[in-house]
Amino acid sequence: MTSTDSADGVLSSATIETDPSRGLGPTQRPVPVFPDPEPLDEHGPARIVAVCNQKGGVGKTTTTINLGAALAEYGRRVLLVDFDPQGALSVGLGKGDPRQLDVTIHNLLLERDIEWEDVVIESGVDGMDLLPSNIDLSGAEVQLVHEVGREYILQSALKSAVDHYDYILIDCQPSLGLLTVNALAASDGVLIPLECEYFAMRGVALLMETIEKVQARINPGLVIDGVLGTMYDSRTLHTREVLGRIVEAFGDKVFHTVINRTVRFPDATVAGEPITYFDPTSMGANAYRGLAREVLSRWAAAE
Repeated sequence: MTSTDSADGVLSSATIETDPSRGLGPTQRPVPVFPDPEPLDEHGPARIVAVCNQKGGVGKTTTTINLGAALAEYGRRVLLVDFDPQGALSVGLGKGDPRQLDVTIHNLLLERDIEWEDVVIESGVDGMDLLPSNIDLSGAEVQLVHEVGREYILQSALKSAVDHYDYILIDCQPSLGLLTVNALAASDGVLIPLECEYFAMRGVALLMETIEKVQARINPGLVIDGVLGTMYDSRTLHTREVLGRIVEAFGDKVFHTVINRTVRFPDATVAGEPITYFDPTSMGANAYRGLAREVLSRWAAAE
């Protein structure tokens, strides 16, 4: 068992047996054996995780949906929070045009008489619920600027939901503004999807600087749960080299699980389903199940 490295704010990898017969994985490290998680006798309180990267198109929403669905498949109760005004998470779960929603996370943040139970809707996945969003959220940053304790508004809004779930995953918008700071302030950990592409790495330093500032000034308990390589294609030298650089830069913070590029992810989004429902035997579905086992092992080691 390992614990959180409080000096660096990094959640250490679990000490887990490796299988020599499996050789090296895409990250060029021995592949650990992550066991199927044990069933839970009771649920809550939730670990809150911000899925965050200020660059768009790196797989934040895809990861939020599919990691959440995989965790639910393993018997965990999961709440997804759509914290992006584009509402991609809500659309990706088949909720139609988010502009038609009467009550969203925007109302929960700004209206004192609204509780999370008034906003939460079923995701279509057993054991997984959704706090939806739409374009109204884009005005929240301006409205929150003059609020006292503006960085803690989301934390306060989610406070009473924590006991009802095992994990709360926040799909952050592609920026480092006040909404993202709210997500980081409310979270126990950060999961960083990082596309295996050169330009995706260029903005990571700014993200890490923001996380460090939040750790120092707002949420000292915040840790980096891990960095997830996405849109990986083993056939191209470029993505292999970029993944190698990611491991060089972040070391054990990089998950052994890597998400491959596949057309099944956009197909699943069009269908409004997680990949684990849309194509349960696909490489993508199995990758997110593997990620679920890996993050559960890391989180268990930190408790």
